[in-house]
Amino acid sequence: MAAASSGGPAPHTQDAPRPTASPVRAAVVREKGGPFAFEDLVLDTALRPDEVLVRVVATGVCQTDVHVRDQALPVPLPAVLGHEGAGVVERVGAGVTSIAPGDHVVMSYQSCGQCTPCRSGNPAYCALSFPANFGGSRLDGSNALRRGTDGDGESVHGHFFGQSSFATLSLATERNVVKVPEDLPLDLLAPLGCGLQTGAGAVLNSLAVPAGSSVVVIGTGTVGLAAVMAAKVAGASPIIAVDIVPERLDLARDLGATHAVNAKDEDTAARIVEITGGGADYVLEITARPEMLTLAVDSLAPLGTAALIGGAPAGAHAPVNMNALLGGRTVRGVAQGDSIPQLFIPQLIDLYRAGRFPFDRLVTHYGFDEINEAVTDTRTGAAIKPVLRIGA
Repeated sequence: MAAASSGGPAPHTQDAPRPTASPVRAAVVREKGGPFAFEDLVLDTALRPDEVLVRVVATGVCQTDVHVRDQALPVPLPAVLGHEGAGVVERVGAGVTSIAPGDHVVMSYQSCGQCTPCRSGNPAYCALSFPANFGGSRLDGSNALRRGTDGDGESVHGHFFGQSSFATLSLATERNVVKVPEDLPLDLLAPLGCGLQTGAGAVLNSLAVPAGSSVVVIGTGTVGLAAVMAAKVAGASPIIAVDIVPERLDLARDLGATHAVNAKDEDTAARIVEITGGGADYVLEITARPEMLTLAVDSLAPLGTAALIGGAPAGAHAPVNMNALLGGRTVRGVAQGDSIPQLFIPQLIDLYRAGRFPFDRLVTHYGFDEINEAVTDTRTGAAIKPVLRIGA
């Protein structure tokens, strides 16, 4: 029998204290061009008000990770990379309102949330974009990752794209996490956070390609094939894919390209002019090779637009025919497909469900321990979009 109540106040109880540090298994790059080596780290999980702790289930491998490993982009080492993470929310900071523990999320790029571009709805062009994504720390210079099981070892640079998702736990913020449906596998959705939204967003957001426009996509990796699929969604025609790998060009045709041009075998600019009847309305340059940006401008129709999407090595320059620009032609850069991830990623998921954005055809899965194999396959083109399976 239950004891009778004394009528006095109920005894005060407290929640168990939250852990302020958690063990993490992470793939760490320690030297230029070196391998990803697994280490036991500790993550400071005393969350700041805007932070979100994510148990990582999967993450994509991107050429940007490779560029950073090789120090073509000057991220400080040692570092934990990875910027196409997906997982389950463990805890949220006191100021987070749109995400809750247990939510399935995709992680995307970081932004400060305070500058003029961020406040005007253009976070992809955040004034602090480079330090926020490539600085190897929070914007205030602090770092949540340390080496050793008790966290008293050396600092390891994290916060890469606000996530450093080559790890079992990730510390993100409310600004760069996107809640996603729980009925779709996270090891499929992970690459939506960068490469796929960049390619698709370039067509649908940055350029807002009208139906019937001619579109050329130079480079048919993840970003380029996402652009091809989006061009088909937009109703563009013709859609011309340019690459030097026949298998990639065949896949581009399957995904919506009306024409495929092998740049190794053909005069690409002449072929584009021939197909379009005078030049393309839009050319997306994804390879980040200077000569290909020159080609993109040379392939434009009057009033056409060339969009540079691929990230070139620091200091890269491309010659452009200045007189061509007098025909009303435009050259612009595109970051992250001008995407607000919380709005655009759900749109891409809806298109996938409708069979109009079949990005699953690009994905090859690897175990977390196979990260170096996945990176090699990224560099050689053996895999279009490697995705590491990190946890359940």
